[in-house]
Amino acid sequence: MSPKATDESTYLRRVVAVLRAFRADDDGLGPAELARRTGLPKSTAHRIAADLAETGLLERHGAGTRLGLTLFEIGQKVPRQRVLRDAALPYMSDLREATRQTVHLAVLEGHEVVYVEILPTPGGPDLPSRVGGRLPAVVTGVGKAILAFSPESTVRAVLERGLPRVSERSLTAPGVLTRELDRIRTDGVAYDREESGPGIVCAASPVLAPDGTALAALSVSGWSTHMRTRHTAPAVHTAALALSRALSVPGREDAAR
Repeated sequence: MSPKATDESTYLRRVVAVLRAFRADDDGLGPAELARRTGLPKSTAHRIAADLAETGLLERHGAGTRLGLTLFEIGQKVPRQRVLRDAALPYMSDLREATRQTVHLAVLEGHEVVYVEILPTPGGPDLPSRVGGRLPAVVTGVGKAILAFSPESTVRAVLERGLPRVSERSLTAPGVLTRELDRIRTDGVAYDREESGPGIVCAASPVLAPDGTALAALSVSGWSTHMRTRHTAPAVHTAALALSRALSVPGREDAAR
C-alpha cells in the first residue's frame, strides 16, 4: 500500500471515529469532547469536524457540531434498515397494542446489536436503547435471540471477545451464556432479566431467513414490576414468525441481509 493510500485510510478511520462519537442525546460536541471520546488530538478532531460540516454530515451548533441532516438522509437509504423497518412496523404496532410495552427491532453487527426501530409506550422505563444506538449483544434479549440462530463462528467471536458486565445481572460466564443460547434455540424466545439495566426486562424472538439463520429480532421491554415476560413471550414469538414469513418473499430477504 502506498503512503498516500495509507494516509487516506487513516483519515477515513478517524472520520468514522468522529461520527461514532456522537450519541443520540448529544445536542452538540466541541473539539475537546470529540478528542476525549475518540482519542484523537484536539486539533485533529477540530479539523475533521470542520471538514464534515462542509459536506453536511455534521452541522455547526454554537461552539461545536452535531450530526447533520445529510447523514440522516443517507441513513434512510440503507436497504437493510429500510426494508426491515418497513416490513416490521405493522407487526411492531400490533405488538405494542397487544402488550402496552415498548417494542424493539434490532440487528446484529459484530458483537453489538444496532436498534433499527423502537416504538415506545407511555410510562415505560427509561431504556438504554436508542434508534441507531448500540448495546453489547449478550446483555440484550434481541442480541441473544439473534446469536442463538447465528453461525457458530459468530457466536465464537463474541465469546472470545469477552462478556461485558453492564449490570449486576449480566451473564459473564461463557458456559452460562452457551446454555442459555441452547435453550433459546429450543424455545424460540430469549429474555433479558435486568441484564441490560436495573429493573428492565424483555422477551425477544428472532426474525429468521428461510435457511434458519437470524436476520434480526423483535422484543418487548418493560419494568420488571409491571411486565411478566412469560406472558408476553407468545405474542413476541408470533409476531417474529409472521415477520419472518413476510420477509421470505424472493428479493425482500436479500435486501434485509
